[in-house]
Parts: sequence; C-alpha cells; structure tokens
Amino acid sequence: MQQVVIVTGASSGFGKAIAERLATAGHRVYGLCRREVEHPTVSYLTCDVRSPQAVQAAVETVMQREGRVDVLVNNAGMGIGGALELATPEEIDLQMGTNFMGCVNMCQAVLPYMRSQGRGRIVNISSIGGVMGLPYQGFYSASKFAVEGFSEALAAEVRGFGISVSLVEPGDFATGFTASRRNSQGTMTHEAYAESFKRSLGLIEQEENGGGKPEQVACVVERIVRSRHPRMRYVVSNLEQWLSVAIKRVLPGRWFVGILRSYYKV
Repeated sequence: MQQVVIVTGASSGFGKAIAERLATAGHRVYGLCRREVEHPTVSYLTCDVRSPQAVQAAVETVMQREGRVDVLVNNAGMGIGGALELATPEEIDLQMGTNFMGCVNMCQAVLPYMRSQGRGRIVNISSIGGVMGLPYQGFYSASKFAVEGFSEALAAEVRGFGISVSLVEPGDFATGFTASRRNSQGTMTHEAYAESFKRSLGLIEQEENGGGKPEQVACVVERIVRSRHPRMRYVVSNLEQWLSVAIKRVLPGRWFVGILRSYYKV
C-alpha cells in the first residue's frame, strides 16, 4: 500500500538514503531539510525542524497536497564534539534543539492528523549513543537519550490511537555526519582536555569513515514501514557495537565506563 511519508534531514546521509529507498518502493515521500533540493522522486520542502512554525507549515503543505500523513521519519540531526565542561549555551541549544526538539516539534505537528486518521507510524532515528554516554560527544548522547525516553513515553500514549513508534539505533556509518561535526574550539586548546580530545576524536572519525553504508539503515526503515507489527527498537551496527549495547545492559555502570574510557583513549 502506498504511504505518504515525511523524512526530516533528507538532504544527505541516512535521511537521503531513507527518502530515496521509500520513494523507489512506491511511497509518496516528502523530504524536509534546510536548503532547497530538487529530486525526481522525492518532493523536498525547506524546513528548519527547530522552528515549530516552520514545521507546522511544512506538515500543513503535505496535508493540503495529500490529505494524510501515514509515516514520519525523524532523522534530522547534527553533532558537536567537545568536553561537557566547556560546552557553551549556544552549542548546547543547537545540539538539543536539532536532535531532540526537532523530533518533538515534528511529532506534535503530525499527531493530530494521525489520531484523526486512526493510524500512523513514527520512526525516530536515535543512535547507540542514545543508550551509552559517549565521551566528548556528551550532548549528542544526551539528545539521543532524550529521544529514547520521549519515544518510549510516546509509544505508550498513542498506541490506543493506532499509532506505532519505533526507534532505530545506528552505530558508525560512513555519512556526511563526520565532516559536518562541529568541534569545540575551547576543548581543542584546553590544557586539561586537548590531547585526550584529539586522541578520542581521531578514533571516532576513523570508526565513522570506515563504517557501513547508510542504505543499511534505509533498509531497516523500509522494513518498519512494511511491517504490520514493528518492534520498538532496531540496533543497526556491526557485531562489536551490537555486543557493546548488549553488554551495557548487564555490566555494572562503573565497569562499563571503564570500557568506554579504554576504548576511546580518554
């Protein structure tokens, strides 16, 4: 059955791969991003998900054209690397505003329509960084932890309206995320953090650039869209990262933090 789908952050990376795969599968796909994009099969709308007004206008445009919204994929996100101690209010607002409040704004805009339809599907792109606190990516992890908790609560609240909520938790993938990461200048020159940050950042970038293709995540999202009874969580990663998520659930917290410190050379 053809679905009307909205994908945020659809100009690159996971969002682009998801939008194109769903369009190829025959769905009516609207990609939201901050710049103008033309595409033969995906209809792009300019929208900054941090703005509730811009989000509402974009969703209303889709409703005017299609009369319904069946699926929302919240993918828009960005990363800021640096020490938590040195993060500026502007960096924190940008990180949380894009990754978490962007997701909230989109959900609040589509839910009234999904409730009136008596059906809908929300897919929130989280991260394995949303189940473990990654050093020097602390506010990125905080934003994804927030998405995780929000999604769990939302799933309970809207299940009775015929709306499902799923989380996709990718590991490291080769996307434009690495190149677009903003790094804290204060951290890079700080006497206490600079060397540790540079070591950790080098490993992070190596893992990301050597990661899988974003089409793997797109395949999982397509499966969720097709599924009659999608799961709450889908971890999409290599075996090592999948095991780290599993181990986190059983190890004492202090031990797991020790593993993170050792792995990230902190």
